[in-house]
Amino acid sequence: MTPHVKAIWIKRFKRGPMDAVERAELVPGRGVRGSANQGGRRQVSIISEEAWEAAEEELGVAVDPAARRANVMVRGLDLENARGKLLRLGPCLIRVGGEVRPCERMDEAHEGLRNALRPHWRGGVFGEIVESGTIAVGDPVAFVG
Repeated sequence: MTPHVKAIWIKRFKRGPMDAVERAELVPGRGVRGSANQGGRRQVSIISEEAWEAAEEELGVAVDPAARRANVMVRGLDLENARGKLLRLGPCLIRVGGEVRPCERMDEAHEGLRNALRPHWRGGVFGEIVESGTIAVGDPVAFVG
């Protein structure tokens, strides 16, 4: 299976719901168009479906991945130790800044989720958008360079 974009979410306002979308525009220096979080080094956040499933297995319960509050879920790509790497999401290029460390909000979603996401960068990564474009569910993903 080719690594690909599995899901995309947009958060319209802080602490607001994560809206699942089929496509989203990524804007350099800003982030995901329409998302409450704009600018800075954390313009986009990305989680791995396999890492999420490992956390669910550890908890013994299924948890909606939107609870992680990431913008993008990928399938078939290991994000652990990706700091500094360039990641191609469809037509867009992301510079991975580092690991997203799970916060107390994860335990609000499900007790113990925060700890289940801590090992192996299961909480995902954040990055800066280097090349803009519109990503869509099903787009290929790969590290480049």
